[in-house]
Amino acid sequence: MRIATFNVNGINSRLPALLQWLEETQPDVACLQELKAPQEKFPEMEIRAAGYCPIWHGQKSWNGVAILARGTEPQELQRGLPGDPDDEQSRYIEAAINGILVVCLYLPNGNPAPGPKFEYKLRWFERLRLRAQELIATGAPVVIAGDYNVMPTELDVYKPERWLDDALFRPETRAAYQRLLDQGWTDALRATHPGEVIYTFWDYFRDAYGRNAGLRIDHLLLSPALASKLKAAGVDRDVRGREKPSDHAPTWVELDWPRLA
Repeated sequence: MRIATFNVNGINSRLPALLQWLEETQPDVACLQELKAPQEKFPEMEIRAAGYCPIWHGQKSWNGVAILARGTEPQELQRGLPGDPDDEQSRYIEAAINGILVVCLYLPNGNPAPGPKFEYKLRWFERLRLRAQELIATGAPVVIAGDYNVMPTELDVYKPERWLDDALFRPETRAAYQRLLDQGWTDALRATHPGEVIYTFWDYFRDAYGRNAGLRIDHLLLSPALASKLKAAGVDRDVRGREKPSDHAPTWVELDWPRLA
């Protein structure tokens, strides 16, 4: 079974690229971030025509997350990250698919740091930690996939010395990510490529993709019940080099788990 995460950076403006990738790779589950579309503007008809059943949490102009399942309807379990009833940003959704609990998230960027946006990021991270603890305590097979907006280590960022004060690389952010891992989650991509320089994001400026001046900020964390089924993980890097691409590339895991029909 293949589960992928892809920050599409505007689902309607990047729809042809998304549909091409779905056709080529046929993931069983695709978690999407940065839809940048209100609920009613999600391209449900086109997604279903491609063979995928979606659930989504939209927001005008910003944020937005979706989970697509190939040929089967996801059972939505949670919409919005618990812990702050006043948080109206569309960044979190959960579904049950084929016996796996799938979480799709778009964690706040947090820049400029320090400041209110960084404080919101850290609060959001703490709410995620509490929810993740609940999920892992169930013993169920769980994947938490998405754009975490954190480079966990120096291996995950091109020229780390330039990012020391950035919200994606500050010690507080990396520590928050490590607290997740300490619960027992497995960072699937790093587990399968322990010493490799591997990125999931390249800025549009200064030929970052051509120079491979990237970041690894898209992660799939597996609970112990799924980590034991991990077969492979990777990045569809070439998608970033196509016409009118997202600045992210799809990131995926292969699991020893029955595929969807």
